[in-house]
Amino acid sequence: MAAKLWLTTRRMRGIAYVSARRYWFPKKYADFVQRLRVPCGFLLLITFAWLSRPSVPSLGMGLPISVLGLLLRGWATGHLAKDQRLATSGPYAFIRNPLYAGTLIVAAGIVIASRDAGLAIIFATVFLLVYLPTIELEEQHLRTKFASYAEYAERVPRLIPSRHWAAERSRFSSALYLRNQEYKALIGFAVAVVWLIIKLRYPAVIRFR
Repeated sequence: MAAKLWLTTRRMRGIAYVSARRYWFPKKYADFVQRLRVPCGFLLLITFAWLSRPSVPSLGMGLPISVLGLLLRGWATGHLAKDQRLATSGPYAFIRNPLYAGTLIVAAGIVIASRDAGLAIIFATVFLLVYLPTIELEEQHLRTKFASYAEYAERVPRLIPSRHWAAERSRFSSALYLRNQEYKALIGFAVAVVWLIIKLRYPAVIRFR
């Protein structure tokens, strides 16, 4: 019995050590930049409005990519019961952070539609220095809240799907989708599309540079 307990303890310590090594950012930094998400969101919005210079081909390439990101986010929120149970069904069976992955895909599509290299650099910098540390901070929270998260994190990649978590099948819940207010992302995307179309149709009127 003592030997079994010792082996279990060693295994849990090993998992904790491996998991800790995978965090790239110090917790103090992650705590700090997490509070910057909302200001950074406004900064990105202003930058997008200023720098975007869409064309018909860029809209045709970028907007469908953004729609795929919205679909991924919507799929994820229909399986996410925040702080009630660990989400492992739907897209969570393939990646641990489908909401952030969806956001990244939406942003990539918007950048392509906007046709500006500077905007791409700004978006990428904010994701790497603000959103990625936030992801790590949230994962640490889940690790302390749900005992099964350590095993889940060992088997399921963070953002790029490569393995599958064999969890119980759970259907998409429209109630969870509404509770998580994911429709706000859809409204925000619609506003961005309208702005891009306005800048495309009236470039001489709306010109910041």
